[in-house]
Amino acid sequence: MPFIRNGGMGEIMADNAIQPEDDSRARRNVWILVAAQAVLGSQMVMISTVAGLAGVMVAPNPCLGTLPLSMIVIGSMVTAPWLASLMQVAGRRTGFFVGAIGGALGAAISARALWLDSFGLFLLGSFISGIYISAQGFYRFAAADTASDAFRPKAISYVMASGLVSAVIGPTLGTQLADAYVVPFLGTYYAAIAICLIGMVLFVFLDIPTPPRPVAGTPTGRSRMELLRDPVILVAIICGMVSYALMSLVMTSTPLAVVGCGYETDTAGFVITAHVLAMFAPSFFTGHLLARFGTRPIISFGLVILAGSGVVALSGVDLGNFYLALILLGIGWNFGFIGATAMLSEAHSPAEAGRVQGMNDMLVFGMVALASLVSGGLMNCTGGDAQQGWVSVNLAMVPFLALAGGALIWLTLKPEE
Repeated sequence: MPFIRNGGMGEIMADNAIQPEDDSRARRNVWILVAAQAVLGSQMVMISTVAGLAGVMVAPNPCLGTLPLSMIVIGSMVTAPWLASLMQVAGRRTGFFVGAIGGALGAAISARALWLDSFGLFLLGSFISGIYISAQGFYRFAAADTASDAFRPKAISYVMASGLVSAVIGPTLGTQLADAYVVPFLGTYYAAIAICLIGMVLFVFLDIPTPPRPVAGTPTGRSRMELLRDPVILVAIICGMVSYALMSLVMTSTPLAVVGCGYETDTAGFVITAHVLAMFAPSFFTGHLLARFGTRPIISFGLVILAGSGVVALSGVDLGNFYLALILLGIGWNFGFIGATAMLSEAHSPAEAGRVQGMNDMLVFGMVALASLVSGGLMNCTGGDAQQGWVSVNLAMVPFLALAGGALIWLTLKPEE
């Protein structure tokens, strides 16, 4: 992996000397998941870069332009519970194959929709593409499946770090291929199909045992409602929801805001590239920070950085403001979301894993879908121009931040039981 330098996968190899032998399988799986996140993840970054612009092109009303992005997230939300159940029964590999096939099928339907100028078909393709997004969300949990307690936070963060490659490949291909055919953005979706079909071969080499089928009388863990009543699980889910929702809220509208404020489509792609790099670059050390300081301080720091992103965005629409705001947005997402994932992974038993992870991702993507829907309406249908819409989008961050911050304070002040 050419992007890995000092402090990256070199640390995985260096850690081998001090980690127990039972982490050898986990490290091999991390390498495979790193490659999958980098290669397959790039197609969703491509689509995220152009879907809003393509949506405006085929939508009957500009206010509906970001609805395709919302449909991707809704597809992820609907898919997460049954995909988690599938993995619990048939294993991670099967679930990841299903996700990649869903991504290819969704991109193919979306490409056909652009050719036919059909907004309804484009929404269907976007919804089916959400199957891949849901599967990709489980990469971080898969990294933890075979890892020791000591290696688990690092395994999660290393897999997330591989998004650096998709951050470079995705927006670049997305914008460069946008005009490859007479129909704009068709080339981007064709490339997404190819990436899904080629990248899925990586899962052949994944070595994560299928969970054993429960034997009669074996404890199956808590119900979903009982899990939600666990304060740590509840707060972890809230913080994961908010971190991801704020990222979606702002990123969904960014290409529209950049182009609407007079910059080129390529420039919007560069801003998104900087944002996605900032999302994943901190992952090289997030795991170490979590191991040293714990989950709550890291999540809190992420929320503060997310607030800083909003302040920068509200300060103006110069190109520097867009870059800095989106970079801070990415860093804040990294600390908030990875911290929430680590907190959640420590709060349940193996028997509860599928139930917790499916419920978590359904709720997370549900909030993300809401944020992306709100984003399009705020960006296109408030005020008189793109700048006023951009202000509305960033002001909408406030209640989300208040929710997560309040939940963390409540958990910290709550007496230990």
